Amino acid sequence: MKPWIPNALVLSGDTVKLVPLEKNHKAGLLQAASDGNLWELWFTSVPDKNTIDAYLEKALSQKEKGIEFPFTVIDVNTNTIIGCTRFYNMQPENRRLEIGYTWYAKSHQRTGVNSNCKLLLLQYAFEELDCIAVQLITNWFNIKSREAIARLGAKQDGILRNHSINKDGSYRDTVVFSITETEWSGVKKNLQLKLNAYKP
Repeated sequence: MKPWIPNALVLSGDTVKLVPLEKNHKAGLLQAASDGNLWELWFTSVPDKNTIDAYLEKALSQKEKGIEFPFTVIDVNTNTIIGCTRFYNMQPENRRLEIGYTWYAKSHQRTGVNSNCKLLLLQYAFEELDCIAVQLITNWFNIKSREAIARLGAKQDGILRNHSINKDGSYRDTVVFSITETEWSGVKKNLQLKLNAYKP
């Protein structure tokens, strides 16, 4: 059976390139995560030196099953790894997927990197995969993430109370956003306008 997404898919933009996640990206990912000690944010899933191997194994296993497609984010100007993102909960039969597991080195936050990445991912989802909806979720306490998703033009669908259990045993409330195929045209224009604002 032909995979929904080609195994070697690369998405290229003005400032970033999304390449398929590989085990040999380990050192670069750890370096990026150490920019801001991102693993200290308890409401995110950023790997540290103790969890990176399991992080990679799980992501690549899910890709093999056709459930997820993880990307490593590359800064095209320096050719260095600056973060991660992925398609997940892929449902080709329903023409739906989610975008998440996204994180960037602190020095690349609020720089247009996220807008560029989301433009590439959403454009592929809606224009190549013919998705009818793309969902984005985040932890209730991840205020920056909630604000960033809303700025994309995604609409909040609701909050799933006690949606899952965190590693420390506490309960996670999950905020659900989505973009539908009819909204994509406006969201695309919004993202392009944001990216133009970052150009010198």
